[in-house]
Amino acid sequence: MTKSRFTERQIASALQQADEGAAVVEVCRNAGISEATYCNWRNKYGGLSPSDIKRLKQLEAEYSKLKRIVADLALG
Repeated sequence: MTKSRFTERQIASALQQADEGAAVVEVCRNAGISEATYCNWRNKYGGLSPSDIKRLKQLEAEYSKLKRIVADLALG
């Protein structure tokens, strides 16, 4: 899994700005992201706080490690 250029706080801030009524195009321009990235973030992190996003990313990383360990054991 690749490391994101954006912190959890930046992601949550961008989503919150759009939720508060700012134009999505303007939010994307200010954050330096494409509208597709914004849509992906909204689908994945919509309604989460920065701490929730951080915890979700940690769980995804741990799950990825566990999957690799199980695959190694199954092959070996």
